[in-house]
Amino acid sequence: MGILKHLLLTGTLLLVAVSSQANQTFSSDRADFRLETVAQNLEHPWSLAFLPDGAMLVTEREGRLRMIRNGSLVEAPISGVPELVVSGQGGLLDIILHPDFKQNQVLFLSYAHRNREGMTTRVARARLNGDRLSDVEVIFEALPRSNGGRHFAGRMEFDREGNLYVAVGDRGDMDRAQDNADDAGGVHRITTDGSPAPGNPFLDTAGVNDTFYTTGNRNIQGMTIHPETGEIWSHEHGPRGGDEINIIRAGTDYGWPTITYGIDYSGLPISSKTSQEGMAQPLHYWDPSIAPSGMAFYTGDLFPEWQGDLFVGALKMRKLVRLRIQDGKVTEEEDLLTDLGERIRDVRMGPDGALWLLTDSPRGQVYRMVSVQ
Repeated sequence: MGILKHLLLTGTLLLVAVSSQANQTFSSDRADFRLETVAQNLEHPWSLAFLPDGAMLVTEREGRLRMIRNGSLVEAPISGVPELVVSGQGGLLDIILHPDFKQNQVLFLSYAHRNREGMTTRVARARLNGDRLSDVEVIFEALPRSNGGRHFAGRMEFDREGNLYVAVGDRGDMDRAQDNADDAGGVHRITTDGSPAPGNPFLDTAGVNDTFYTTGNRNIQGMTIHPETGEIWSHEHGPRGGDEINIIRAGTDYGWPTITYGIDYSGLPISSKTSQEGMAQPLHYWDPSIAPSGMAFYTGDLFPEWQGDLFVGALKMRKLVRLRIQDGKVTEEEDLLTDLGERIRDVRMGPDGALWLLTDSPRGQVYRMVSVQ
């Protein structure tokens, strides 16, 4: 049995179930912390969103949207989730709240969808009414569709102007990322009704979807907004090596697969180039791959030693990575939770000043990182 820990922050009561099995203390170069288990036995949880009333929504890749309220996982899923397909890496993916959610109760879901023409990444807008979704409307669909269950991407983030950034992977066909007539392999920027965002870089380019914002992206699995600059940051999976952190900038080609720091899974080279004029270099890359997923800048008060650091989850390497970035360069890199043995799917900065983690497994967990002081 867990105990309830009550946190009062700026008028919001957040009720957290604390597992007696998660009291181990972890040490880092700058701070010590422990994990609290908030929810367990989620089937491949993928994304987490914090509601204004202190509850949380968690997506399960298997197609369920779950509520955590008053420190407990509500047994019945939220009803009204749009029709989707669970295939390979695809299923119910990201969730993000409308910037005015407190007033309109609108949220956005990304997910994999199948019809007779194949599968793709979709985004739907919906309204949360208690334990159900209503007014569900598809506002974005990457075309053309294709078969195969890889590289749906699906991460989303809002900028300060209220535009929604949607990542679409190359769907396992690398050449699609350099075909600008194809929606795969890039970031799309849309308004909350799905229209191309004003000022998109390809609005006047024939043959290119007006929603395109960047190209040459392989499979973005993390996206967040920089707390000071307002820029959208992302990371993406490389093949064997070449996982990247990038700053998402209008009209930029991030090079996949023309340039890469990785090789094919077969061991054969993909490209002889790691750079080319007109293609962006990553701010940071990993070789060998860590399979990054989820990312967040730390902006809370529980860990003043981590203020402004970037945290990245890792699936393959089963860890949490802390990065200190100064003047556009990584000046510190530290691996955390290497003894936990969990695939970290999502990393979120919570309104309570804690970092929140999702683990990717058939019995996935929601963890809260708290100070031991």
